[in-house]
Amino acid sequence: MKKGVYIIAEAGVNHNGSIEIAKKLVDNAVTAGADCVKFQTFTAENLVRKESPKTPYQLNTTPKDESHYEMLKKLELTKKDQIDLFEYCKKKGINFMSTPYSFEDVDFLEKIGIDSFKIASAQLTESPFLSYIARKNKPIFLSTGMAFFSEILNAVEKIRDFFSGELTVMQCTTNYPSRIQDANLNVIHSLRSIPNIKVGYSDHVTNNLACIAAVAMGVTSVEKHFTIDKNMPGPDHSSSLNCDDFKTLVNDIRLVEKSLGLYEKKPNEIEIKNSFAMKRSIVCKKDIKAGQKISNDMLCFKRPSSGLCPSNLEFFIGKTLNKNKKADQNLYYNDVN
Repeated sequence: MKKGVYIIAEAGVNHNGSIEIAKKLVDNAVTAGADCVKFQTFTAENLVRKESPKTPYQLNTTPKDESHYEMLKKLELTKKDQIDLFEYCKKKGINFMSTPYSFEDVDFLEKIGIDSFKIASAQLTESPFLSYIARKNKPIFLSTGMAFFSEILNAVEKIRDFFSGELTVMQCTTNYPSRIQDANLNVIHSLRSIPNIKVGYSDHVTNNLACIAAVAMGVTSVEKHFTIDKNMPGPDHSSSLNCDDFKTLVNDIRLVEKSLGLYEKKPNEIEIKNSFAMKRSIVCKKDIKAGQKISNDMLCFKRPSSGLCPSNLEFFIGKTLNKNKKADQNLYYNDVN
């Protein structure tokens, strides 16, 4: 994986079942500067029962008389489409990732050659499914929406029973969109207590503030939904970024990375250049004649730092001046007896 925060453009089901729109999403992810574009691999028959209810957010963003199954059926991509999409991503120079929802989906994604798996929040408590993916021995991104910390620990333990490689545990709030007060970014600190993992952030907030804060807190990956048009029909478009907004997010993340700098506190090159004019020296506050005993009221501190640092002031108090000095002249050790 590249150095720096790994930025995942979550296309999800925002292709609305169209391979043409899916490829457009890939193009936009490349344009925006994302490292990876992520889709979802499922068949409605294997994911939901025909009578399965929609979530509250899905009821707000899709027709109320349409079932959960009917909604998902319209959002499927065929296996052929996904192979085409995988090859298209390789051609465009962006990583392809997809979230599987069945054992068959996992096998399919492994067969086409993906280099990592994303596990959705809802599957975090499915130990057999976690174990199955772990046995594929590929990097894993694990979202943690709707989970208690104990459930996250159990999931990590189950994965680690079969996989010792790169595992990224992503703080996530399962709602679309999610309120910023529900982002709960301080959990990132708690997740760092888990040995031998990386910590990421999967964001559903409408603005980018939580993403930027997460990067400043040191996450190694960020995931955010995006679309070609927020007004398109479908469950996730309204809570997704468009291409321009996603590009802004990428640029802001890269700037935040630069701002973090080093752990060692020391002046940088431009600060060293600025310090001469900014720092002060011990200077004579007024004209002083040779033979006078120096007192506090005879000296002051003024820019630039061409003389002695003010921390040396006490050395001169009570000493006798051995030459005439004018106001604003620097005072040096050899000026006193």
